[in-house]
Amino acid sequence: MNSLQGESLLRSDAGEEPGSSARSRSPVFVVGCPRSGTTLLYHMLLSAGNFVVYRTESQIFNLLEPRFGDFSNPSNFQRMLRAWKNSRLFRETGLDEKELSEAIANCRNGGDFLRAVMEAMARRQGVTRFADCTPEHLLYLRRIKETLPDAIVLHVIRDGRDVALSMAKQNWITPLPWGRGREIEVAALYWDWIVGKGRDSGKALGRDYMEVRFEELVQRPQPTLQTVGQFIGQTLDYDQIRKAGIGSVSQPNTSFVDAASFDPVARWKSVMQPQLLSNVQKLTGATLESLDYALAGCAEKASGLPAQNLYRSYWDAKLFLKQKTSAGKWIASRDLSWV
Repeated sequence: MNSLQGESLLRSDAGEEPGSSARSRSPVFVVGCPRSGTTLLYHMLLSAGNFVVYRTESQIFNLLEPRFGDFSNPSNFQRMLRAWKNSRLFRETGLDEKELSEAIANCRNGGDFLRAVMEAMARRQGVTRFADCTPEHLLYLRRIKETLPDAIVLHVIRDGRDVALSMAKQNWITPLPWGRGREIEVAALYWDWIVGKGRDSGKALGRDYMEVRFEELVQRPQPTLQTVGQFIGQTLDYDQIRKAGIGSVSQPNTSFVDAASFDPVARWKSVMQPQLLSNVQKLTGATLESLDYALAGCAEKASGLPAQNLYRSYWDAKLFLKQKTSAGKWIASRDLSWV
């Protein structure tokens, strides 16, 4: 599933013509490892027009379903709804209580709920489709397709070395006690883990899954958006997108101070010291090469991350418990005040 050169920055399987009328109404899920550029692509879609403008992550599959359980159980659904209505997730919809109540009357799962809320917003905003940008939904592609069979997935992939720098800067990943001081390596390992999980799940989606390279999106936005637009059945006019300039289209979402001069591509080349780079590439090299990211030659001997297999096992176990057991209600955040 390597990206090809030029046009092959994106990947989709053959099947239904992307420009078909049915496809042009399908919901679009923008997913990826955090700090990979998912927000940028999402805001480009919103800026293109005809998408519901919703300025937050929905958190449906990674938080609400694991936390509150089966939505077909009225008690679970009402508990979720009370917490959701007291959070930014509801405030950003712009819906009133009457509109909401009418929209969600027959919801039995997270996909039903998301579609109902977004379609109510679409009617209010005068548009015809919606997109979702919750990066961690990359781990829930099967559940998304189970509850929203017409969903289209755009997986944004960025060089794991740059992602690791950005994630460590933002304190996204907490190392195990004996790994403190090696936040960048832990973040790189997490990138390797989550991207692998997402790509494995994406294989099962066939024509409804596409990989978009962040580097191509920022360096060749016009042709990249044209190809994405063909895939999702929506015109993505670059001039219109720049003119609308929603969110990070006009205000780059960077974790680094000097955003005006910041080049988000291959920043690792000027920032990572040789020993750190060698360590990171030892952890991520196979995945980087499978994605056609060239490895840098390093004379330094790479050192492994203490208990690196334990990290993967921990992330696997946490995901399993959230997806497959009732323990998800304790692993997921117990309230939505932080959203």
